[in-house]
Amino acid sequence: MQVKTHGNNLVQLTRLIAFNCFLVREDDGLTLVDTNMGGSADGILKAARDLGAPIRRIVLTHAHVDHVGSLDALHALLPDAEVMISARDARFLTGDRSLDADEDQMPLRGGYQDCTTQPTRLLQAGDRVGSLEVIASPGHTPGHVAYFDHRDGTLIAGDAYSTQAGIVTGGSLRLLFPFHALATWNKPLAVHSGEVLRALQPTRLAVGHGRTLENPGAAMDRAIAEAKRHLGNSYASQKAY
Repeated sequence: MQVKTHGNNLVQLTRLIAFNCFLVREDDGLTLVDTNMGGSADGILKAARDLGAPIRRIVLTHAHVDHVGSLDALHALLPDAEVMISARDARFLTGDRSLDADEDQMPLRGGYQDCTTQPTRLLQAGDRVGSLEVIASPGHTPGHVAYFDHRDGTLIAGDAYSTQAGIVTGGSLRLLFPFHALATWNKPLAVHSGEVLRALQPTRLAVGHGRTLENPGAAMDRAIAEAKRHLGNSYASQKAY
């Protein structure tokens, strides 16, 4: 697993070139954001040991398999660590793939994995997890969230954005890395979430797939404009959330 530090608080862990999770430094130890795909637990724990700090909490951006794949393994090894996910995506961990009546009835996309680990806390927009604020960013999944670090403006965006083979949002397709687009549930809603995250004016953009960007504003603007062009009337007619 490749390890790269960004600023004072963020450590990016990358597996198989394109699959990221993150360790965030806090005063009491580390927050792990996402757990990567299955088989990543040992690499994540080694990175934490090398940083000389314990993993105190595990927070998830969404319930796709490449983000929760090592959750059960890590929970078995870190039974005292808190486990947090949005209240909406928590249902996917239990095998419930139903949509709510007020959600667009589009087929779910991407891989989901049943997990035996039960969250210790269900997150809502505006909640704080250490230094991180929970930001609702649905679209890729119904309950997708991002995490904004107010200490330095770092945005951990999960799959609301991807930078692998070029920055995208809203499920725009990149032929060299099509998985982000193929796994996006509601593209118009995802573009709206991309705009919400851009409005935070992040100084750093960390994503589930691809490299971390410094001063990402202009790149995020390009990604939003491209997504809107591709969606056309589909975006224009999307109801406000």
